[in-house]
Amino acid sequence: MKGLVPIQDAMASDTEPSNAIKLLHLLFLSTSWGMQIWVTFVAGFVMSRHLPRHTFGSIQRELFPYYFHISSTCAFLNLTLFAMSHPSERLGSEHKAQIIIFLVCIAASVLNTQCFGRVASDLVAELQRLESSHGLGQELGLAAHEPRRRLRASDPSYGRLARRFALHHALSSLCNLLCIVCNGLSLHHLAGQLSAL
Repeated sequence: MKGLVPIQDAMASDTEPSNAIKLLHLLFLSTSWGMQIWVTFVAGFVMSRHLPRHTFGSIQRELFPYYFHISSTCAFLNLTLFAMSHPSERLGSEHKAQIIIFLVCIAASVLNTQCFGRVASDLVAELQRLESSHGLGQELGLAAHEPRRRLRASDPSYGRLARRFALHHALSSLCNLLCIVCNGLSLHHLAGQLSAL
């Protein structure tokens, strides 16, 4: 019969997210991805080479809380929109993998927001105070390494502080890279669903 829609087609259209949900999902994912790529691979490198170290550190201390909170919010909203559009009784393995990717992204973002990123910012402020008291902090780029190495050798408390910062900065960077990978995988999943550009 002409007027009847096959049962499978009717079920697919019942679970198909609206264009508004698709747009919001794409908006949050692309905002997060674009911001992460810009901050990680462009802004940080440019500023570190062209600004005095303490100016660069101060800018990052001011920007990073916003960056981490926006990343966390986008990750949470992406998971929420995806879960709303995919009822649990109809989840395939690809959908479950996508939900796990969103959960990992949320966990890494929240760790950065609440722990590693916050502690690293606090440690930078302490390092800057110590460096300023020794006349350091206005060096550009690689010129800062040698004076700081000498300060680490002569001041054990500065050395301990620098090691703590290096650890928290590395963990924060790892969380950030994990979020970039998760968002990249999510974009790959979305690209696979496109029938045309």
